Amino acid sequence: MKRTFTASVWREDEWYVAQCLDVDIASQGRTEDEAIANLADALELYFSSPNPGTLPSVRMIEVEVAAHAEPSVS
Repeated sequence: MKRTFTASVWREDEWYVAQCLDVDIASQGRTEDEAIANLADALELYFSSPNPGTLPSVRMIEVEVAAHAEPSVS
């Protein structure tokens, strides 16, 4: 089954970022076309059924996220 999604594409330094606006999925590439193709691959994986012969591995990961300052209200 084919579905149509809306994507936003922008450049960040040397990379193009493609973000699906309908589902919280994003990817990147060295060109706009590559970023969109990688996003399409990511969406296909997102919507594919898990392989019933393989049990998933669930792990906790720790990621350091930069804090953004809240704007001051005067």
